[in-house]
Amino acid sequence: MANLKLLLVGIGNPGQKYVHNRHNIGFVILDSLLDSSSVSYQTNSKYSLARTDEDGVTIFYLKPLEFMNLSGKSVAEIAKKNGISPENILIIHDEIDFEFGKLKLKGGGGHAGHNGLRNIVEKLGTNTFFRLRFGVGKPSITSEVPDYVLSNFLPNEKEKIPELVKVSLQKISDWIRERKNGFQKLSDNQ
Repeated sequence: MANLKLLLVGIGNPGQKYVHNRHNIGFVILDSLLDSSSVSYQTNSKYSLARTDEDGVTIFYLKPLEFMNLSGKSVAEIAKKNGISPENILIIHDEIDFEFGKLKLKGGGGHAGHNGLRNIVEKLGTNTFFRLRFGVGKPSITSEVPDYVLSNFLPNEKEKIPELVKVSLQKISDWIRERKNGFQKLSDNQ
């Protein structure tokens, strides 16, 4: 039987300066996925990548290390190198169109002005990948958005992050299970 390959991507900005920024919630969630395992990232100048193989499913965990707006290059490279279709890619990212703490798993769709997603769509040549959108809220003045997403979470938000990360991990686990079940059905019918 063929092996199902999935790519989980947390997008953010590299460097200590950005660690606690709203824009880096994708990194936080992806790191949390690996915290409970013995797997660690292998890092080069372009990305950090980890891999697990279990029960016929290979999962790649990717953190692009070029800035958010250039995330697509690493995503496309890893997907192509490993034969991962866009429908088996999940991008974890901040979402300013949602109030803080709202989480939504979505397949396909536009980039809604998110430059990291815009670059991923451009480099993959499709928008059919999945996204886990983590609401970070937005300022009332549009021109303040860049500074806002590069700001740290407020103390009252920060204390809610661990629980929201747990909910995010459950949504990711459910997505993996759905992908696996769909793949199994497809394999059984061949």
